[in-house]
Amino acid sequence: MSALCSHVNHYSRREFLTKAGFGIGGMALASLTNPFSSHANTNPANGILRGTHFPPKAKRVIYLFQSGGPSQFELFDYKPELIKRTGEQLPDSVRQGQRLTGMSAGQKSLPMIGSRFDFERRGKSGLYVSELLPHIGSIADEICVIKSMHTEAINHDPAITFFQTGSQQAGRPSIGSWVSYGLGSENENLPAFCVLVSTGRSGAQPVYGRLWGNGFLPSQHQGVQFRSGKDPVLYLNDPPGVGSADRSKYIDHLKALYAHTFDSNPDEEINSKIAQYEMAYRMQTSVPETMDISGEPDHILEMYGPDVHIPGTYAANCLLARRLAEKNVTFIQLYHKGWDQHGNLPNDIQKMAKGTDQPTAALIRDLKQRGLLEDTLVIWGGEFGRTSYSQGQITKTTYGRDHHPKCFSMWMAGAGVKKGFSYGQTDDLGYNIVENPMHVHDFQATLMHLMGVDHERLNFKHQGRRYRLTDVHGTVVKDLLT
Repeated sequence: MSALCSHVNHYSRREFLTKAGFGIGGMALASLTNPFSSHANTNPANGILRGTHFPPKAKRVIYLFQSGGPSQFELFDYKPELIKRTGEQLPDSVRQGQRLTGMSAGQKSLPMIGSRFDFERRGKSGLYVSELLPHIGSIADEICVIKSMHTEAINHDPAITFFQTGSQQAGRPSIGSWVSYGLGSENENLPAFCVLVSTGRSGAQPVYGRLWGNGFLPSQHQGVQFRSGKDPVLYLNDPPGVGSADRSKYIDHLKALYAHTFDSNPDEEINSKIAQYEMAYRMQTSVPETMDISGEPDHILEMYGPDVHIPGTYAANCLLARRLAEKNVTFIQLYHKGWDQHGNLPNDIQKMAKGTDQPTAALIRDLKQRGLLEDTLVIWGGEFGRTSYSQGQITKTTYGRDHHPKCFSMWMAGAGVKKGFSYGQTDDLGYNIVENPMHVHDFQATLMHLMGVDHERLNFKHQGRRYRLTDVHGTVVKDLLT
């Protein structure tokens, strides 16, 4: 009796109710987030879903994020009428009073400018691809170009945050974190969500760690950045004088302490910390092996181009993305900076295209020849597009383009996506969408669908509300899918 009384006195009424409802609440949450259909698959990764809502087309994602806003007019959206009307003022009937950035809102005129680069129909599909992208043009029959993407954000930081987290305000979980939380990973020795940030031009728009943050999800689901250099993952290596056996004993003792703490304070973040320590221990072997490309055959290295030998470059990171995909990492995020071309666009976009064209096409070919493309979704695109008018004066040698969120291009390839396909259409001047608009939330819903996840049913309760990647929006665009 005294033991019982001491137990009761140990907890407040609130703590007692919290503990009593812990198991029931967990079961209730599971039933809400994972009402399996008869098609649900067992996933050895042990994500919160314990499987998928329906058979997935993609087992993994490689997201090649081109930060800065690549110009669709110079790359994928061929506009002969815009070229013909270069120098004319953008008609008010086309602009329709739409918002401009502070960088061009004060311009006295908005002279239209067509691309100075040629376009050609490529492959059996006949997709228009710029001369700047000969290698991507050679894989035109593998990609699905979306020309009708649109967003609400007009400046870089909120626009990138929107694409990566589903919200323009910082603090929400990234796409990769949602995927990690829902599906986990089939590789217990590497994180489910890995991040590579390639070197870019100095002065390029920065990318922040919060873009691959876990937000309010358990911290084990945040992206792990792999860097170039001798320490690919910070603080992973043992300090001097500490060996593997010592680290193992340390982890065991720490795990016991956390388990004891969890008994009196059942906070799931405690279990997340245990999982992170254990993962870090296993990564001490798996990460150096993954980052070491010395065993890659010469013909593979040549396929990615000469920059593949320089750690941290886009080419080197594309090869690492393939190696991570081979090891069944679920979400691989690559950020490449330098596409923000307000001035001197013809010169700068040539440099960006040259540095990314060959490695991107090589990644698609490499995945395909290894049988990985059929269940890997590859995504290429930025946070918004560029204007059909020039920011600043048009000269014989140069021009620039401002941010344009109303319509822009990106592409997908691989698992479950139509090949050699163009989706959506913009008007003759490339300013507005005239056919099949696709919003950021639609893109996110479609990505999750390809991974076998119903975006409306993967959610997390935070501060009294259930959140999801797509907030209260998003429609799966099934016309893109095979």
